[in-house]
Amino acid sequence: MSPLSPYLNLDPKYLVQDTDEFILPTGANKTRGRFELAFFTIGGCCMTGAAFGALNGLRLGLKETQNMAWSKPRNVQILNMVTRQGALWANTLGSLALLYSAFGVIIEKTRGAEDDLNTIAAGTLTGMLYKSTGGVRGIARGGIAGLTLTGLYALYNNWEHMKGSLARQSL
Repeated sequence: MSPLSPYLNLDPKYLVQDTDEFILPTGANKTRGRFELAFFTIGGCCMTGAAFGALNGLRLGLKETQNMAWSKPRNVQILNMVTRQGALWANTLGSLALLYSAFGVIIEKTRGAEDDLNTIAAGTLTGMLYKSTGGVRGIARGGIAGLTLTGLYALYNNWEHMKGSLARQSL
């Protein structure tokens, strides 16, 4: 057996990886659970909201100050709109993600199963609680919005599985 390189006095059989890359504790899953994904979801929604809000603030700032000449006061007003809108959207999407993640973890622990029913229930409850200050009509609208969005996500997530099931049924 020749070494990998004349400069590396190393046998290539030591570089072959025939086992998993990570060592997991006994009984641990190889996939992340809903609780571990909650942190990514919340942070990602906050960052997405901040980026979207900043772009929206830039648009609004340019629109509101279009009659002003380019000067420091105009720049300050635009920056204020960018900052205000960025924080508003980050807070809104972060709050929604926090509610969704909390409901998802609670439902998963209560039911003892991880499936799309948890996702749809968490989305519906998130919409209902988020719009609960709007009375019964607001709760219904929020619930329907959450149900629709998470239902579409579940449908998208299982599209290949559903296509395979339909193809087998038609045979």
